Amino acid sequence: MNLAICLLMARRFIEKTQIRQVVEGYHDLSDAAFERTFERDKDELRSMGVPVETGSNNPLFPDEVGYRIRRKDFELPAIDFDSAETAALGLAATVWESATQEEQTVSALAKLRAAGVDPDPARLSGLAPSIGAREPAFATIWAATGDHTPIRVSYRGQPRQLEPWAMTYRRGAWYLLGRDRDREAPRMFKVARVDAPAQAIGKAGSYRVPDVDLDAAWRRLEPRQADTEAIVAIRPGRAVELVRRGRPVEHVGTVPAGYEVYAVGYARAADLVGELCAHGADALVLSPLRIRQAVITELTAVAGSLA
Repeated sequence: MNLAICLLMARRFIEKTQIRQVVEGYHDLSDAAFERTFERDKDELRSMGVPVETGSNNPLFPDEVGYRIRRKDFELPAIDFDSAETAALGLAATVWESATQEEQTVSALAKLRAAGVDPDPARLSGLAPSIGAREPAFATIWAATGDHTPIRVSYRGQPRQLEPWAMTYRRGAWYLLGRDRDREAPRMFKVARVDAPAQAIGKAGSYRVPDVDLDAAWRRLEPRQADTEAIVAIRPGRAVELVRRGRPVEHVGTVPAGYEVYAVGYARAADLVGELCAHGADALVLSPLRIRQAVITELTAVAGSLA
């Protein structure tokens, strides 16, 4: 992967000596070991269909051989997939977005510049990540889900023993579905709330994943459709997500000066209360009264804790 990133970012052919300097794992090898490793990696890339091109940047010195991967040769043409195939490919692609891979890319850019190579990060669009999996337990949980290994995690500071069944990415976060051994029941976990590295507590294949309806499980992560509205006074230019979700309305009662009134849809009162509290005085609930009172109660409690 490091070699592929190096060759794909280069605008020109990169000589072998430069490659040895910038690719992680090459510069500490002996001359003979580097030659063997480089040839092996290059052949492996080609065997996977990656077009590693050989050439020279200087027509007067054609013996100065370099290597590169041209973006137009590397990228696939447009391919049509059905919805299930698209979902599977999209989920698989997100795994490449781990923090480890991001760090290697940044390191590769710095080393290329130090070696006098002008890198073009835009050429990495074929490998570009779309989500960052920065959670400390992500790699272990992912591996345990694949080989059915029970694990121990710290979830919001509480120890939990889990049998991972499946993972998914929804609305900007990774989720794990599995059996909670402590509660002897299936549970859904947000991976970002696992606050320490996970540990394997058994052997791979030591449990069986039951026949569960994953589609139904993942649907529970989707927000419910709004079926109720609250009337909210919002300062212009503030609480833009509430404004985007709402619609301007005329309010028959008193409206504070400097505010505009919107009808904002919601499904769960608790979700809306938390969202409104986050905006403080920029979003004032006019109705219904129970939402207004709940917001006042929450903000009063917060103010009291800070006194």
